[in-house]
Amino acid sequence: MNAYLHRNGERGHVKMGWLESKHSFSFGSWHNPQYMGVSALRVINDDLIATHNGFGMHPHDNMEILTCVLDGTISHRDSMGNERHISAGEWQLMSAGTGVQHSEINNGDVPVHMLQIWIHPNQRNAAPKYQQIQCDPREQPNQWHVIAGPNADALMHIRQQAEVKSALLEKAQALDVIAAQRINYLHVISGAIQVAEYTMNAGDAIAFAESARIEALEDAQVIWFDLPEVKN
Repeated sequence: MNAYLHRNGERGHVKMGWLESKHSFSFGSWHNPQYMGVSALRVINDDLIATHNGFGMHPHDNMEILTCVLDGTISHRDSMGNERHISAGEWQLMSAGTGVQHSEINNGDVPVHMLQIWIHPNQRNAAPKYQQIQCDPREQPNQWHVIAGPNADALMHIRQQAEVKSALLEKAQALDVIAAQRINYLHVISGAIQVAEYTMNAGDAIAFAESARIEALEDAQVIWFDLPEVKN
């Protein structure tokens, strides 16, 4: 199998007071020219946010920003007038478009563990929009859940020819990844899996451009980014 393996230990590790984060790709103060994203996928930040702290109001534009809350509850406010709480098992998609300001604060008494994912859109300067869903793959294991994509079967609509899918595989279960002239980027949230000759653990990721089978060596949660061959 021709693949590019990105191990957990190769991610950037940033710790500053209330925030501990692992960056799959260059972000903020951590920069590595080898890790600048894959296709339209630009950011995967694995964040641990301390209690009663978080990201104050700040701007974004022309980026599809997806948040996956794994533990705890984060409180969201934005310049579109949204005030929402995103809890474990929920997902948020903020299409920044022409520009939006937002904050993400942990107002709770337990740390928040979440993934922040940025995807380049294929249209610029569109109107900003906000989407939020409940979809915890742990409640319906051993199947793909299409979290975000350009088509009607996705739970949230993204402005890019890309799909974000998630699954919880129970030990010894397997799922297929179909290439279809696309780039696959598979990120392991928790547990351990086998992809062809590669054994992967939490924080590991792999990019490949062919079909493959994922086998769970133990209960494992994964995200599959089905990406265009070019960023477009």
